[in-house]
Amino acid sequence: MKIGIIGAGHIGATAAKLFTQAGHDVAISNSRGPASLSELIGKLGPRSRAMTVEDAAKFGDIVVLAVPWRTPEALPRAETVAGKIVIDAMNPYTAQGGIMDLGDRSSSERVAARLPGARLVKAFNTIYWEHLASEGRPDLPLPERRAVFVAGDDPEAKRVVQKLIEQVGFAAIDMGSLREGGPRLEPGAAVYNCDLTALQAQAALVRRQ
Repeated sequence: MKIGIIGAGHIGATAAKLFTQAGHDVAISNSRGPASLSELIGKLGPRSRAMTVEDAAKFGDIVVLAVPWRTPEALPRAETVAGKIVIDAMNPYTAQGGIMDLGDRSSSERVAARLPGARLVKAFNTIYWEHLASEGRPDLPLPERRAVFVAGDDPEAKRVVQKLIEQVGFAAIDMGSLREGGPRLEPGAAVYNCDLTALQAQAALVRRQ
């Protein structure tokens, strides 16, 4: 697949490395422009390229949002990602590191409202970037891999993202819709930055039902 990544910080750069290693073509972008990414592209190799935010969004069959949630101006235009699978890897932190009060809507519901027409899936936001970089184990059976939690309203889009998660060595755990599952993936929730295998995660979810 072709994957456009918006944001080249810890999560964006780590995801780019994992996706290229899995055989996908990646375009990565940031607010400073493609020239600032030359060193990163050199490390990622020939399956990667640096683009502007808009061009990376156009390039991707899947688009990953890995910029600070509090900066909606960093997102691509809605029409650029309409109809595309968009992975929301962002968290609603303030500039000071606190958690923003979002009222009765999850952060991903608000992102979906900013990008109408996008097939939004919440994923990769509950795992610390160093663990994302180092704990993928494609050699293990799925129940023994570290869990990465997802939520979304489009079942087909979730299946595509779940397969991508498996390709980079993790196991996807479906937490439901953006309305029901989204809040369970926010900072401070039970699964946030929690090191669980898929088997442990499934057992924990059953106990809470």
